[in-house]
Amino acid sequence: MALEVLEALDSARTQWYHVTAIVIAGMGFFTDAYDLFCISTVSKLLGRLYYFDPSSSSPGKLPTSVNNFVIGVAIVGTLCGQLVFGWLGDKLGRKKVYGITLILMVLCAIASGLSFGASAKSVMGTLCFFRFWLGFGIGGDYPLSATIMSEYANKRTRGAFIAAVFAMQGVGIIFAGLVSMTLSGLFQSYYHAPTYTQNRVTSTQPESDLLWRLVLMIGAIPALLTYYWRMKMPETGRYTAIIEGNAKQAAADMARVLDIEIQAEQDKLADFNAANNYPLWSNEFFERHGRHLIGTMSSWFLLDIAFYSQNLTQKDIFPAIGLIDKDHDMSAIGEVFQTSRAMFVIALFGTFPGYWFTVFFIEKLGRYKIQLVGFFMMSFFMFVIGVKYDYLKNENKGAFAVLYGLTFFFANFGPNSTTFVLPAELFPTRVRSTCHALSAAAGKAGALVGTFGIQSLTVGGDTYKIKKAMILLAVTNLVGFFCSFLVTETKGRSLEEISGEDGRESELTPTPRDSRAPVSRTETM
Repeated sequence: MALEVLEALDSARTQWYHVTAIVIAGMGFFTDAYDLFCISTVSKLLGRLYYFDPSSSSPGKLPTSVNNFVIGVAIVGTLCGQLVFGWLGDKLGRKKVYGITLILMVLCAIASGLSFGASAKSVMGTLCFFRFWLGFGIGGDYPLSATIMSEYANKRTRGAFIAAVFAMQGVGIIFAGLVSMTLSGLFQSYYHAPTYTQNRVTSTQPESDLLWRLVLMIGAIPALLTYYWRMKMPETGRYTAIIEGNAKQAAADMARVLDIEIQAEQDKLADFNAANNYPLWSNEFFERHGRHLIGTMSSWFLLDIAFYSQNLTQKDIFPAIGLIDKDHDMSAIGEVFQTSRAMFVIALFGTFPGYWFTVFFIEKLGRYKIQLVGFFMMSFFMFVIGVKYDYLKNENKGAFAVLYGLTFFFANFGPNSTTFVLPAELFPTRVRSTCHALSAAAGKAGALVGTFGIQSLTVGGDTYKIKKAMILLAVTNLVGFFCSFLVTETKGRSLEEISGEDGRESELTPTPRDSRAPVSRTETM
């Protein structure tokens, strides 16, 4: 019972429009990653500026609770935004709400660099308020970008295309480090200052208050540049046909995009929709897709505990293992520079390659194998770091850096990419955006565990607590490995075959056994 417009999308040759869609959707993820992770490069600077104690032998630090809120409030916003915009994506259309998320990201990235007042309380309050709404806009990008890309792509390259969109997150993380490193390097060359040990007062340059604001505000630029092109994208053919019920418009839109002739098949569409008209919160949905939803939510939840802990606690681990100088041996801007440089190097050689290995190998190895291997290798390397932390810290810092980088590599050539791809493929069109949002929101709940839990163990740089954190993350990843058995392989199949919307029974979507009257095979699903 496949519709011609859907078959045309599945079998379409890869063309320039697909590349354009990857770039447009990918720039959203570039912005998302930059905005979420650039805060780690300047959070210690905020402590020096607004929590300075001249009687202390150490530079000012954000109180643990304030530090966790500054770092984590955007993640809270992201979780909320995922649920709201994911649901709206199924109700109002992918395109209609796509532009709203981008406008929100632009405005709040700029506002994050502003302050209502000059006291620590007012600056942190303003920062947290706007970073919450920044995260809210970022949250909408997750389900919408994944759903749009999956519904545009052909079945041969769909996984690679969705992974390529997500891989722009790696580029965003690199640029977060690069921009912070470049700006702090420029500031440092113009505004010299002694170390904290040499002069506690003048070690924090007044100009550094402008530095952190610029770092945060620059996140608005890439989002602003892609707004026009995002608004020019037509609604996906699957949404127009299956949810809006307008086969003629779907055929016209996709014929223009793919440059081919497509029949509307309005009568056939009515039969297609009648066979798939069940809501998300129904027994039929959970009989068909409940196992997969539990699998995508649980694996993403467990992955993000480790992934966000890794990225957001780097600033605490680097000085503890000697990759950067101790804070009292640096000026305020010098600390931003060294922290950003270390983040940039780890991202460039550990984080970035993993994303693109996934892009190149996902259609060969499949999503399932990549996720299993990634979880297992992350668990192994984190366990080694935790058990051998004292030795690595004191006697073999190079090995520590390699092992730490490998955890990033296998996160991204592993579950950090596949947990984004699978929810965009496993679920029916009517609830695809919502199910992706539920899975992504579970991930952000895990990120909050990492932000407010794991980060509390690392923020003081205590050796015993960092060892404990790494071993906890190793166990978390091992549990994620076993939860991955709840999902299944999707490569090479059409979205309708995977979800059962085309009426074919498969091991992916078993026909629910209930008391309804018998129907023909083509009407079962």
